Amino acid sequence: MSVVLIIGGGAAGMAAAIAAAGCGHEVRLYEKNEKPGKKLFITGKGRCNVTNACDMDSMMKNVVTNPRFLYSSFSGFTNRDMMDLLERNGCPLKIERGDRVFPVSDKSSDVIRALVKQMKDLGVKIYLNTPAAGLRVEDGCCRGILLGTGRRESGFSGGSRVSFVPGDAVIVATGGLSYGTTGSTGDGYKFAEDCGHTVTSLHPSLVPMNALEADVKELQGLSLRNIEAVITDGRKELFREFGELLFTHFGVSGPVILSASSFVAGILQKQPLSLTIDLKPALTQEQLDARLLRDFKEFSNKQFKNSLSRLYPAKMIPVMIARSGISPDKPVCEITREERLRLAEATRRFKVTLTGLRGYNEAVITQGGVSVGEVNPATMESKKVKGLYFAGEVLDLDAVTGGFNLQIAWSTGWAAGSGIPYV
Repeated sequence: MSVVLIIGGGAAGMAAAIAAAGCGHEVRLYEKNEKPGKKLFITGKGRCNVTNACDMDSMMKNVVTNPRFLYSSFSGFTNRDMMDLLERNGCPLKIERGDRVFPVSDKSSDVIRALVKQMKDLGVKIYLNTPAAGLRVEDGCCRGILLGTGRRESGFSGGSRVSFVPGDAVIVATGGLSYGTTGSTGDGYKFAEDCGHTVTSLHPSLVPMNALEADVKELQGLSLRNIEAVITDGRKELFREFGELLFTHFGVSGPVILSASSFVAGILQKQPLSLTIDLKPALTQEQLDARLLRDFKEFSNKQFKNSLSRLYPAKMIPVMIARSGISPDKPVCEITREERLRLAEATRRFKVTLTGLRGYNEAVITQGGVSVGEVNPATMESKKVKGLYFAGEVLDLDAVTGGFNLQIAWSTGWAAGSGIPYV
Protein backbone atom coordinates (compact mmCIF):
# COMPACT_ATOMS: atom_id res chain seq x y z
CA MET A 1 0.00 0.00 0.00
CA SER A 2 1.26 3.47 -0.93
CA VAL A 3 0.39 6.75 0.74
CA VAL A 4 -1.05 8.92 -2.04
CA LEU A 5 -1.32 12.69 -1.60
CA ILE A 6 -3.62 14.56 -3.99
CA ILE A 7 -3.50 18.32 -4.38
CA GLY A 8 -6.86 19.62 -5.59
CA GLY A 9 -10.41 18.42 -4.99
CA GLY A 10 -11.86 19.18 -8.40
CA ALA A 11 -12.98 16.73 -11.06
CA ALA A 12 -9.53 15.26 -11.76
CA GLY A 13 -8.55 15.15 -8.09
CA MET A 14 -11.71 13.33 -7.02
CA ALA A 15 -11.42 10.82 -9.88
CA ALA A 16 -7.79 10.20 -8.92
CA ALA A 17 -8.74 9.71 -5.27
CA ILE A 18 -11.45 7.18 -6.11
CA ALA A 19 -9.14 5.25 -8.43
CA ALA A 20 -6.22 5.20 -6.01
CA ALA A 21 -8.35 4.22 -3.03
CA GLY A 22 -10.00 1.52 -5.12
CA CYS A 23 -6.54 0.07 -5.71
CA GLY A 24 -6.02 -0.22 -1.97
CA HIS A 25 -3.84 2.84 -1.38
CA GLU A 26 -4.13 5.19 1.58
CA VAL A 27 -5.38 8.41 -0.01
CA ARG A 28 -5.33 11.94 1.38
CA LEU A 29 -6.89 14.73 -0.67
CA TYR A 30 -6.02 18.37 0.07
CA GLU A 31 -8.39 21.08 -1.15
CA LYS A 32 -7.83 24.81 -0.63
CA ASN A 33 -11.57 25.62 -0.66
CA GLU A 34 -14.16 24.96 1.99
CA LYS A 35 -15.68 22.17 -0.11
CA PRO A 36 -14.60 19.92 -2.98
CA GLY A 37 -15.79 20.45 -6.55
CA LYS A 38 -16.24 24.21 -6.32
CA LYS A 39 -15.62 24.78 -10.04
CA LEU A 40 -17.58 21.66 -10.92
CA PHE A 41 -20.51 23.20 -9.05
CA ILE A 42 -20.81 26.07 -11.56
CA THR A 43 -20.14 24.15 -14.78
CA GLY A 44 -22.92 23.99 -17.34
CA LYS A 45 -24.62 26.94 -15.60
CA GLY A 46 -24.99 24.80 -12.50
CA ARG A 47 -26.26 21.73 -14.37
CA CYS A 48 -22.85 20.07 -14.91
CA ASN A 49 -22.33 18.55 -18.35
CA VAL A 50 -20.43 15.60 -16.86
CA THR A 51 -19.32 13.98 -20.13
CA ASN A 52 -20.40 13.25 -23.70
CA ALA A 53 -22.05 9.95 -24.65
CA CYS A 54 -20.47 9.78 -28.12
CA ASP A 55 -18.23 6.92 -29.25
CA MET A 56 -14.56 7.17 -28.41
CA ASP A 57 -13.53 8.07 -31.97
CA SER A 58 -15.78 11.13 -31.77
CA MET A 59 -14.47 11.86 -28.30
CA MET A 60 -10.93 12.03 -29.68
CA LYS A 61 -11.98 14.26 -32.58
CA ASN A 62 -13.31 16.85 -30.15
CA VAL A 63 -9.97 17.17 -28.33
CA VAL A 64 -8.13 20.24 -29.61
CA THR A 65 -4.70 19.95 -28.00
CA ASN A 66 -2.62 16.75 -27.88
CA PRO A 67 -5.41 14.22 -28.55
CA ARG A 68 -3.00 11.31 -29.11
CA PHE A 69 -1.74 11.64 -25.56
CA LEU A 70 -5.23 10.67 -24.36
CA TYR A 71 -5.59 7.33 -26.17
CA SER A 72 -4.50 5.32 -23.15
CA SER A 73 -6.40 7.24 -20.47
CA PHE A 74 -9.59 7.47 -22.54
CA SER A 75 -9.45 3.71 -23.09
CA GLY A 76 -8.68 2.99 -19.46
CA PHE A 77 -11.60 5.03 -18.12
CA THR A 78 -14.27 5.82 -20.70
CA ASN A 79 -17.27 8.10 -20.73
CA ARG A 80 -19.44 5.04 -20.00
CA ASP A 81 -17.26 4.18 -17.01
CA MET A 82 -17.81 7.68 -15.64
CA MET A 83 -21.55 7.49 -16.19
CA ASP A 84 -21.68 4.12 -14.42
CA LEU A 85 -19.66 5.50 -11.49
CA LEU A 86 -22.09 8.36 -10.92
CA GLU A 87 -25.22 6.27 -11.31
CA ARG A 88 -23.91 3.61 -8.92
CA ASN A 89 -23.52 6.34 -6.34
CA GLY A 90 -27.01 7.74 -6.59
CA CYS A 91 -26.74 10.28 -9.42
CA PRO A 92 -28.97 9.19 -12.35
CA LEU A 93 -28.05 10.75 -15.69
CA LYS A 94 -29.75 11.78 -18.93
CA ILE A 95 -28.48 12.39 -22.45
CA GLU A 96 -29.49 15.56 -24.26
CA ARG A 97 -28.88 17.15 -27.66
CA GLY A 98 -25.36 16.63 -28.95
CA ASP A 99 -24.93 13.58 -26.67
CA ARG A 100 -24.32 15.87 -23.72
CA VAL A 101 -24.75 14.05 -20.40
CA PHE A 102 -26.34 15.77 -17.38
CA PRO A 103 -27.70 14.66 -14.01
CA VAL A 104 -31.44 14.01 -14.22
CA SER A 105 -31.92 16.58 -11.46
CA ASP A 106 -30.03 19.26 -13.45
CA LYS A 107 -28.07 19.92 -10.26
CA SER A 108 -24.28 19.81 -10.28
CA SER A 109 -24.42 19.35 -6.51
CA ASP A 110 -25.73 15.82 -7.09
CA VAL A 111 -22.63 14.97 -9.15
CA ILE A 112 -20.34 16.26 -6.40
CA ARG A 113 -22.36 14.46 -3.73
CA ALA A 114 -21.99 11.15 -5.60
CA LEU A 115 -18.22 11.57 -5.93
CA VAL A 116 -17.79 12.54 -2.28
CA LYS A 117 -19.89 9.55 -1.25
CA GLN A 118 -17.66 7.20 -3.24
CA MET A 119 -14.51 8.76 -1.79
CA LYS A 120 -15.79 8.39 1.77
CA ASP A 121 -16.94 4.81 1.13
CA LEU A 122 -13.39 4.01 0.02
CA GLY A 123 -11.82 5.68 3.04
CA VAL A 124 -10.33 8.74 1.34
CA LYS A 125 -9.32 11.37 3.90
CA ILE A 126 -10.40 14.83 2.70
CA TYR A 127 -8.71 17.93 4.11
CA LEU A 128 -10.58 21.17 3.32
CA ASN A 129 -9.32 24.75 3.64
CA THR A 130 -5.85 23.26 3.18
CA PRO A 131 -3.92 24.68 0.24
CA ALA A 132 -0.57 23.25 -0.75
CA ALA A 133 2.49 25.49 -0.76
CA GLY A 134 4.72 23.25 -2.85
CA LEU A 135 6.32 19.86 -3.37
CA ARG A 136 9.39 18.31 -1.80
CA VAL A 137 11.63 16.65 -4.36
CA GLU A 138 14.86 14.87 -3.36
CA ASP A 139 17.19 12.78 -5.53
CA GLY A 140 14.73 12.87 -8.45
CA CYS A 141 11.80 11.60 -6.34
CA CYS A 142 8.76 13.44 -4.99
CA ARG A 143 8.78 12.79 -1.24
CA GLY A 144 5.62 14.65 -0.30
CA ILE A 145 3.97 18.06 -0.15
CA LEU A 146 4.29 21.27 1.82
CA LEU A 147 1.17 22.62 3.51
CA GLY A 148 0.67 26.06 5.01
CA THR A 149 -0.61 26.60 8.52
CA GLY A 150 -3.96 28.25 9.09
CA ARG A 151 -6.97 28.47 6.84
CA ARG A 152 -6.40 30.28 3.58
CA GLU A 153 -8.39 30.56 0.39
CA SER A 154 -5.65 31.41 -2.10
CA GLY A 155 -1.92 30.91 -2.11
CA PHE A 156 0.73 31.82 0.43
CA SER A 157 2.80 34.86 1.13
CA GLY A 158 6.55 34.42 1.16
CA GLY A 159 6.66 34.39 4.93
CA SER A 160 3.96 31.77 5.48
CA ARG A 161 4.83 28.86 7.74
CA VAL A 162 4.65 25.46 6.10
CA SER A 163 4.61 21.86 7.27
CA PHE A 164 5.78 18.77 5.45
CA VAL A 165 3.49 15.82 4.71
CA PRO A 166 5.37 12.74 3.45
CA GLY A 167 3.91 10.46 0.81
CA ASP A 168 4.87 7.74 -1.64
CA ALA A 169 3.13 9.49 -4.55
CA VAL A 170 1.79 12.99 -5.19
CA ILE A 171 -0.90 13.83 -7.75
CA VAL A 172 -1.13 17.47 -8.82
CA ALA A 173 -4.72 18.17 -9.88
CA THR A 174 -4.90 21.89 -9.20
CA GLY A 175 -6.74 22.99 -12.35
CA GLY A 176 -5.81 25.99 -14.47
CA LEU A 177 -6.40 29.75 -14.27
CA SER A 178 -10.04 30.02 -15.35
CA TYR A 179 -12.62 31.10 -12.77
CA GLY A 180 -10.00 32.10 -10.21
CA THR A 181 -12.68 32.64 -7.57
CA THR A 182 -13.10 28.86 -7.40
CA GLY A 183 -9.47 28.43 -6.39
CA SER A 184 -7.99 27.90 -9.86
CA THR A 185 -5.02 30.20 -9.42
CA GLY A 186 -2.35 28.35 -11.39
CA ASP A 187 -0.57 26.81 -8.39
CA GLY A 188 0.11 23.57 -10.25
CA TYR A 189 2.03 25.34 -13.01
CA LYS A 190 4.48 26.74 -10.46
CA PHE A 191 4.81 23.36 -8.74
CA ALA A 192 5.63 21.78 -12.11
CA GLU A 193 8.15 24.44 -13.11
CA ASP A 194 9.85 24.20 -9.72
CA CYS A 195 10.38 20.49 -10.47
CA GLY A 196 11.93 21.20 -13.85
CA HIS A 197 8.83 20.71 -16.00
CA THR A 198 7.98 22.81 -19.04
CA VAL A 199 4.70 24.74 -18.92
CA THR A 200 3.49 25.73 -22.37
CA SER A 201 2.01 29.13 -23.21
CA LEU A 202 -1.24 29.72 -21.30
CA HIS A 203 -4.42 31.28 -22.75
CA PRO A 204 -8.05 31.59 -21.69
CA SER A 205 -10.10 29.16 -23.77
CA LEU A 206 -13.77 28.41 -24.40
CA VAL A 207 -14.12 32.13 -23.88
CA PRO A 208 -16.03 35.00 -25.56
CA MET A 209 -14.23 37.48 -27.82
CA ASN A 210 -14.05 41.24 -28.12
CA ALA A 211 -15.07 42.95 -31.37
CA LEU A 212 -14.14 46.29 -32.90
CA GLU A 213 -17.32 47.33 -34.70
CA ALA A 214 -19.81 49.53 -32.84
CA ASP A 215 -22.81 48.05 -34.67
CA VAL A 216 -21.93 44.58 -33.38
CA LYS A 217 -22.22 45.85 -29.82
CA GLU A 218 -25.58 47.45 -30.69
CA LEU A 219 -26.87 43.91 -31.21
CA GLN A 220 -26.23 43.05 -27.55
CA GLY A 221 -28.46 40.20 -26.36
CA LEU A 222 -29.35 38.95 -29.84
CA SER A 223 -28.83 35.21 -30.31
CA LEU A 224 -28.63 33.72 -33.80
CA ARG A 225 -29.10 30.02 -34.47
CA ASN A 226 -28.00 28.02 -37.49
CA ILE A 227 -25.35 30.46 -38.67
CA GLU A 228 -21.94 29.61 -40.08
CA ALA A 229 -18.93 31.30 -38.53
CA VAL A 230 -15.56 31.46 -40.27
CA ILE A 231 -12.45 32.97 -38.66
CA THR A 232 -9.52 33.87 -40.85
CA ASP A 233 -6.03 35.30 -40.52
CA GLY A 234 -5.67 37.11 -43.83
CA ARG A 235 -6.42 34.40 -46.39
CA LYS A 236 -5.74 31.53 -44.00
CA GLU A 237 -8.85 29.88 -42.60
CA LEU A 238 -8.47 29.02 -38.90
CA PHE A 239 -11.97 27.88 -37.96
CA ARG A 240 -15.33 27.10 -39.59
CA GLU A 241 -18.44 25.80 -37.87
CA PHE A 242 -22.25 25.92 -37.92
CA GLY A 243 -24.00 26.73 -34.68
CA GLU A 244 -25.34 29.38 -32.37
CA LEU A 245 -23.83 32.83 -31.78
CA LEU A 246 -24.63 35.53 -29.25
CA PHE A 247 -23.90 39.25 -29.62
CA THR A 248 -22.79 40.99 -26.41
CA HIS A 249 -21.90 44.47 -25.19
CA PHE A 250 -18.23 43.70 -25.88
CA GLY A 251 -18.44 41.51 -28.99
CA VAL A 252 -19.49 37.91 -29.56
CA SER A 253 -20.13 34.78 -27.52
CA GLY A 254 -22.25 31.65 -27.76
CA PRO A 255 -21.33 27.99 -28.39
CA VAL A 256 -19.75 28.47 -31.81
CA ILE A 257 -17.54 31.32 -30.55
CA LEU A 258 -16.48 29.47 -27.42
CA SER A 259 -15.41 26.51 -29.55
CA ALA A 260 -13.61 28.82 -31.95
CA SER A 261 -11.55 30.28 -29.12
CA SER A 262 -9.89 26.90 -28.64
CA PHE A 263 -8.46 27.11 -32.14
CA VAL A 264 -7.54 30.79 -32.38
CA ALA A 265 -6.58 31.84 -28.83
CA GLY A 266 -2.83 31.92 -29.39
CA ILE A 267 -3.02 34.00 -32.57
CA LEU A 268 -5.77 36.33 -31.35
CA GLN A 269 -3.69 37.34 -28.34
CA LYS A 270 -1.10 38.67 -30.79
CA GLN A 271 -3.19 40.26 -33.55
CA PRO A 272 -6.79 40.90 -34.69
CA LEU A 273 -8.60 38.27 -36.73
CA SER A 274 -11.58 38.40 -39.10
CA LEU A 275 -14.89 36.72 -38.28
CA THR A 276 -17.34 36.25 -41.16
CA ILE A 277 -20.89 35.24 -40.26
CA ASP A 278 -23.18 33.69 -42.89
CA LEU A 279 -26.66 34.53 -41.62
CA LYS A 280 -28.34 32.23 -44.17
CA PRO A 281 -25.95 29.30 -44.72
CA ALA A 282 -28.76 26.97 -45.83
CA LEU A 283 -29.33 29.11 -48.94
CA THR A 284 -27.11 29.33 -52.00
CA GLN A 285 -26.35 32.73 -53.47
CA GLU A 286 -29.04 32.16 -56.11
CA GLN A 287 -31.59 30.99 -53.56
CA LEU A 288 -30.95 34.00 -51.33
CA ASP A 289 -31.36 36.36 -54.29
CA ALA A 290 -34.63 34.63 -55.21
CA ARG A 291 -35.79 35.01 -51.62
CA LEU A 292 -35.02 38.73 -51.68
CA LEU A 293 -36.88 39.13 -54.98
CA ARG A 294 -39.98 37.44 -53.53
CA ASP A 295 -39.93 39.59 -50.40
CA PHE A 296 -39.37 42.77 -52.39
CA LYS A 297 -42.23 41.91 -54.73
CA GLU A 298 -44.57 41.34 -51.79
CA PHE A 299 -43.50 44.61 -50.11
CA SER A 300 -43.07 46.61 -53.31
CA ASN A 301 -45.21 49.50 -52.05
CA LYS A 302 -43.34 49.85 -48.76
CA GLN A 303 -40.14 51.54 -47.73
CA PHE A 304 -36.99 49.40 -47.58
CA LYS A 305 -36.84 49.57 -43.77
CA ASN A 306 -40.28 47.96 -43.57
CA SER A 307 -39.55 45.07 -45.94
CA LEU A 308 -37.02 43.03 -43.95
CA SER A 309 -39.02 41.58 -41.04
CA ARG A 310 -39.12 38.09 -42.55
CA LEU A 311 -35.41 37.99 -43.28
CA TYR A 312 -33.82 39.28 -40.06
CA PRO A 313 -34.66 39.62 -36.35
CA ALA A 314 -36.06 43.09 -35.58
CA LYS A 315 -32.94 44.14 -33.65
CA MET A 316 -30.77 43.36 -36.64
CA ILE A 317 -32.72 45.28 -39.29
CA PRO A 318 -31.16 48.74 -38.67
CA VAL A 319 -27.66 47.23 -38.74
CA MET A 320 -28.30 45.35 -41.99
CA ILE A 321 -29.76 48.47 -43.61
CA ALA A 322 -26.66 50.45 -42.67
CA ARG A 323 -24.34 47.70 -43.92
CA SER A 324 -26.19 47.43 -47.24
CA GLY A 325 -25.80 51.15 -47.93
CA ILE A 326 -29.43 51.38 -49.05
CA SER A 327 -31.50 54.33 -47.82
CA PRO A 328 -33.99 53.05 -45.23
CA ASP A 329 -36.73 55.27 -46.72
CA LYS A 330 -36.22 54.16 -50.31
CA PRO A 331 -39.30 52.52 -51.85
CA VAL A 332 -38.73 48.82 -52.35
CA CYS A 333 -39.86 49.04 -55.95
CA GLU A 334 -36.94 51.39 -56.69
CA ILE A 335 -34.17 49.16 -55.26
CA THR A 336 -31.70 48.27 -57.99
CA ARG A 337 -30.19 44.87 -58.71
CA GLU A 338 -26.82 46.16 -57.52
CA GLU A 339 -28.30 47.25 -54.20
CA ARG A 340 -30.06 43.90 -53.79
CA LEU A 341 -26.78 42.08 -54.36
CA ARG A 342 -25.10 44.31 -51.76
CA LEU A 343 -27.74 43.28 -49.23
CA ALA A 344 -27.21 39.63 -50.10
CA GLU A 345 -23.45 40.05 -49.67
CA ALA A 346 -23.96 41.68 -46.26
CA THR A 347 -26.17 38.74 -45.31
CA ARG A 348 -23.74 36.07 -46.45
CA ARG A 349 -20.65 37.89 -45.20
CA PHE A 350 -21.43 39.76 -42.00
CA LYS A 351 -17.93 40.93 -41.10
CA VAL A 352 -16.65 41.32 -37.54
CA THR A 353 -13.12 42.26 -36.47
CA LEU A 354 -12.05 40.21 -33.46
CA THR A 355 -9.64 42.18 -31.30
CA GLY A 356 -8.97 39.83 -28.40
CA LEU A 357 -10.18 37.26 -25.89
CA ARG A 358 -12.09 37.95 -22.71
CA GLY A 359 -10.25 37.14 -19.48
CA TYR A 360 -9.80 34.02 -17.42
CA ASN A 361 -12.73 35.04 -15.24
CA GLU A 362 -15.01 34.35 -18.24
CA ALA A 363 -13.10 31.37 -19.64
CA VAL A 364 -14.38 27.84 -19.12
CA ILE A 365 -10.86 26.37 -19.25
CA THR A 366 -7.19 27.25 -19.60
CA GLN A 367 -5.37 26.28 -22.78
CA GLY A 368 -1.77 25.22 -22.25
CA GLY A 369 -0.14 23.65 -19.23
CA VAL A 370 2.40 21.02 -18.22
CA SER A 371 3.99 19.66 -21.38
CA VAL A 372 2.57 16.19 -22.07
CA GLY A 373 5.86 15.14 -23.63
CA GLU A 374 7.22 15.05 -20.09
CA VAL A 375 4.41 12.87 -18.73
CA ASN A 376 3.73 9.14 -19.15
CA PRO A 377 0.36 8.92 -21.00
CA ALA A 378 -0.54 5.57 -19.43
CA THR A 379 -0.01 6.58 -15.78
CA MET A 380 0.29 10.40 -15.81
CA GLU A 381 3.58 10.05 -13.93
CA SER A 382 6.26 12.65 -14.54
CA LYS A 383 9.16 11.51 -16.67
CA LYS A 384 11.37 13.88 -14.72
CA VAL A 385 10.40 13.20 -11.11
CA LYS A 386 9.54 9.74 -9.83
CA GLY A 387 6.36 9.56 -7.76
CA LEU A 388 4.95 12.82 -9.17
CA TYR A 389 1.75 12.68 -11.23
CA PHE A 390 -0.38 15.27 -13.03
CA ALA A 391 -4.09 15.16 -13.91
CA GLY A 392 -6.75 17.38 -15.44
CA GLU A 393 -6.55 20.98 -16.57
CA VAL A 394 -3.01 21.50 -15.26
CA LEU A 395 -1.86 19.45 -18.27
CA ASP A 396 -1.55 20.84 -21.80
CA LEU A 397 -4.86 19.27 -22.89
CA ASP A 398 -8.16 20.82 -23.90
CA ALA A 399 -11.25 20.18 -25.98
CA VAL A 400 -14.33 21.95 -27.32
CA THR A 401 -17.56 22.31 -25.36
CA GLY A 402 -19.93 19.41 -24.81
CA GLY A 403 -18.55 17.52 -21.79
CA PHE A 404 -15.22 16.65 -23.39
CA ASN A 405 -13.04 18.69 -21.04
CA LEU A 406 -14.57 17.05 -18.00
CA GLN A 407 -13.95 13.63 -19.55
CA ILE A 408 -10.29 14.62 -19.92
CA ALA A 409 -10.29 15.39 -16.18
CA TRP A 410 -12.02 12.12 -15.24
CA SER A 411 -9.82 9.95 -17.47
CA THR A 412 -6.46 11.52 -16.61
CA GLY A 413 -7.37 11.58 -12.93
CA TRP A 414 -8.30 7.91 -13.07
CA ALA A 415 -5.09 7.05 -14.93
CA ALA A 416 -3.02 8.84 -12.29
CA GLY A 417 -4.81 7.21 -9.37
CA SER A 418 -4.71 3.72 -10.83
CA GLY A 419 -1.16 4.07 -12.17
CA ILE A 420 0.51 4.26 -8.75
CA PRO A 421 2.44 1.12 -7.85
CA TYR A 422 1.44 -0.85 -4.76
CA VAL A 423 4.36 -0.95 -2.34
